[in-house]
Amino acid sequence: MNPAPAQHQPVSRRSFLHAATATSAAVCLGAASARAAAALAAPLTIIDTHTHFYDPARPKGVPWPGKGDAVLYRTMLPKDYRAQPVPQPVTGTVVVEASPLLEDNQWILDLAANDPFIVGFVGHLNPGTPEFAGHLKRFAANPLFRGIRIGQGVLEKGLAQPAFLEDLRRLIHHDLELDVNGGPTLLPLAARLAAALPALRIVINHNANVKIDGQAPPAAWREGMRAAAAHAKVFCKVSALVEGTGRSDGTAPRTVEFYRPVLDTVWEAFGEDRLIYGSDWPVSERFASLATVQAIVTEYFTAKGNRAAEKFFSKNALAAYKWVKR
Repeated sequence: MNPAPAQHQPVSRRSFLHAATATSAAVCLGAASARAAAALAAPLTIIDTHTHFYDPARPKGVPWPGKGDAVLYRTMLPKDYRAQPVPQPVTGTVVVEASPLLEDNQWILDLAANDPFIVGFVGHLNPGTPEFAGHLKRFAANPLFRGIRIGQGVLEKGLAQPAFLEDLRRLIHHDLELDVNGGPTLLPLAARLAAALPALRIVINHNANVKIDGQAPPAAWREGMRAAAAHAKVFCKVSALVEGTGRSDGTAPRTVEFYRPVLDTVWEAFGEDRLIYGSDWPVSERFASLATVQAIVTEYFTAKGNRAAEKFFSKNALAAYKWVKR
């Protein structure tokens, strides 16, 4: 018996363009990006939750990066990010503070007002200080202001200070989140904070900056990830993977296998509902192209299924940041 002839379904313009984009990306970006682009059944909504934008040409310059930084000391704006070739087009970004200056919060919000690519901003304010409440009220009035970021040292010191914890409760009141950045020893501190303020959404940055060498990560880091993940409102931002290699000459490995021990650990700890994509661009440029950064995680998470990929690239970010659909 002859099989029935195949039925050819009409191809939508969106699907056609997605296929064309994937093919073009494959040609331009190499085998890893080709696999990443081809693995998807349909275009993804991609929200990159970790970018830094700044302009050293502003009248007062910028506090970071320094003038001696040949890679980063140049104007970095959304248009510069969008000009980077990637396997999948990025839908929008959550910008993370790159300056401790109060009014630089406003500079990013003004930038966002004129560019709908920015769907959220994580600012810099100092919890535990007398002026925090007023500054938070001011910036929280803008729906694009989605939270603040603090470092490990600030968190470690603040956990013992009632005024610090009270200010973080203000984030809960404004429905904002807290990014925390530091090394592997940050993780037990994040778990302590989550136990003290279980309603606070906490996003661990950069996989807690674990060293990545292709081997099994340290046991203390793995245990710390599990301890932090035991709290329902703690998320992990899968970012700075290539930075974790320490290869700042641009030679970070491109294969997902090199990063798999770290990726498997955070997947096992947080599951498909609390892992979030972030590129850490332009810092990542020291180590690998944006295309490589995106391709590594696309290949890993699409292997978990389209639902897991959709959550990783946008839906979990919506839960953590409540980014603004523009």
